[in-house]
Amino acid sequence: MASGFFALLDDIAVLMDDVAAMSKVAAKKTAGILGDDLAVNAEKASGFVSSREIPVLWAITKGSFFNKLIILPIAFLLSAFLPWLVTVILVLGGLYLAYEGAEKIYEYIVPHAHEKENLELREFSKEEILAMEKEKIKSAIVTDFILSIEIVIIALGTVVEEPLTTQILVVSIIALIATVGVYGIVALIVRMDEFGAKLIALNDKEDSVSDKIGIFLVSALPWVIKGLAVVGTLALLLVSGGIFVHNIHFLHGMFDSIPGIVVEFLTGLIVGFITLLLVVAIKKIWKTLQ
Repeated sequence: MASGFFALLDDIAVLMDDVAAMSKVAAKKTAGILGDDLAVNAEKASGFVSSREIPVLWAITKGSFFNKLIILPIAFLLSAFLPWLVTVILVLGGLYLAYEGAEKIYEYIVPHAHEKENLELREFSKEEILAMEKEKIKSAIVTDFILSIEIVIIALGTVVEEPLTTQILVVSIIALIATVGVYGIVALIVRMDEFGAKLIALNDKEDSVSDKIGIFLVSALPWVIKGLAVVGTLALLLVSGGIFVHNIHFLHGMFDSIPGIVVEFLTGLIVGFITLLLVVAIKKIWKTLQ
């Protein structure tokens, strides 16, 4: 009886070791898309009135948890009954990531003329502010849903050959990190300026240490968000390139003499711009047919 109990504990310990090891691998694979998730959500969660930033972020976080509750069971069912489909979805997700990264680079190199909104300068009512806030929260949750699918599928792709129990534990851990970790950091980022303002108002002395730190935090916020956007774009291309190199047979091992990170980045960049050209061409053809 006792030996059976200790054998069970030993099995659990081995399983936890496997889960911990596979979780590290999955975390590395999804680090790029998590960086993009962080950049996107930091941008979407900023721009609100100071008193509404945390409530809005909490609403988006709850939506993110709900997204994971929808995506995870579907992903595990696919892994159990149609495991080959996981690789297909992974490659399709790689195409989307490569396209998104290439599009961001293209828009930076070739700036687009955006339509300017001619809004009257007026005070909005409380109902109008809440309606706009609700719309922005909805947009953020939809974006989170798309990124969550990518994160879950990439994580699942790293453990698709493992037993189902290991898959469930590893992917669930990554999904939890993706929500708690990302939105926790976003909360710190969007409150940087508020914390800086409090440091500036901490005392009446001019040019004090608290003033310098406060001014730095307030002025750094826009740059931090822009920096995250750049890192997120590079990460998109690296992650997508890694998906293609490791999941498309003829690409695997083709460029062994070149550092892997260079191969993955260039692969993501080339595939991204090819996909971008195809999308642009399809849009133009569609417009001519209408």
